[in-house]
Amino acid sequence: MSTAFPDPAPFGSIDEVVDRFAGAGYIAGRRLATTVYLMCTLDKPVLLEGPAGVGKTELAKTLAEVTGRRLLRLQCYEGQDETKALYEWDYGKQLLYIQMLREKIGDVIADAPDLASAVERIDAQDSVFFSDHFLAPRPLLDAVRGEEPAVLLIDEVDRADEALEAVLLECLAEYQVSVPEIGTYTAKVPPLVVLTSNNTRDLSAALKRRCLHLFLDYPDAGRELEILRSKKTGLSDAAAHTLVDVVRKLRELRLRKSPSISETVDWARTLAVLGVEELSPEILAETANVVLKYERDLGRALRVLPDLIDPNRELPAELPHSHGHGHGHGHGHDHDGHAHHEDDGGRAARQAKDLPGRHDENYYGAPGSGPAQRTGSGQGSRAFEAFTRRRPV
Repeated sequence: MSTAFPDPAPFGSIDEVVDRFAGAGYIAGRRLATTVYLMCTLDKPVLLEGPAGVGKTELAKTLAEVTGRRLLRLQCYEGQDETKALYEWDYGKQLLYIQMLREKIGDVIADAPDLASAVERIDAQDSVFFSDHFLAPRPLLDAVRGEEPAVLLIDEVDRADEALEAVLLECLAEYQVSVPEIGTYTAKVPPLVVLTSNNTRDLSAALKRRCLHLFLDYPDAGRELEILRSKKTGLSDAAAHTLVDVVRKLRELRLRKSPSISETVDWARTLAVLGVEELSPEILAETANVVLKYERDLGRALRVLPDLIDPNRELPAELPHSHGHGHGHGHGHDHDGHAHHEDDGGRAARQAKDLPGRHDENYYGAPGSGPAQRTGSGQGSRAFEAFTRRRPV
């Protein structure tokens, strides 16, 4: 066996975790670095929970990179069974060997003194078909049986059924996998196991008891800016600072899916490719689909982007911060997003347009969600034009 394998305890201190992760482009806070150090030192799996896109999967990839271990990934999904997680038998190879046995059966029992001896010899041949030679390892067994130390990523474990969650327990507790036809495989060097969950369902207490636990949330503004800089997106520092501020304010909106850290990085790279030096509501509106993946979310964001980019901006007096249908007071803009001067004619026109029924109650999802811009299939251009006409910069 080769002696060039990574050290089973690859980090000498928590500071070393921070430094080596930073060298690989992953900015780890002290709490996260402490958890990584403990999982490596104590040989304990770690369960990372939190919203999508905060760096849970990336942590496992970076851990494999900085420790020199191979990465094995089990992507969980509903209806998954143990044959996709543990092992399965190579039926094609078994059938081929059965055909070979049929051709050689005469030679095997040729000198058998009686029927019982012949049956015993055939039975001995049958046992060959359920041996290590015909075993096809899947990620869990591969991590335990493999000769090289590994990082085992069990991604989105909350999407798997509870039956598969139970299958994981033996591997997480003893770093072993039992194969009934053969026996038990135990890891010579325990893998570093990272489980991730987006909290779509509660995980069992038995699984959580076997793991260190860490909840990863969106970082504060300073750390997110540091992450953005570490990715070398090409965006200027001033623009990156503004972009982080805008993204953090977007996350405060009631969105179906908030922008993730990775999507913030994608947005920064998009703006850099376009040669943007200074952010404006117009350029953010043109590129907001990089981070907002639902029409309702995009519509809500487009209505507030000018205020997010310049929170000190003075709004016209007739523009309330929020309004619903049929409140009976004068609105500073109609539901099509066009601004009007505050005169009697304009007020009457606006009140007529504010009558209930002008928009279907499900125009932007649930009833009572407030007026929304008319952003249909051609949302990208029409919504952009609407808010630029309404709020000139």
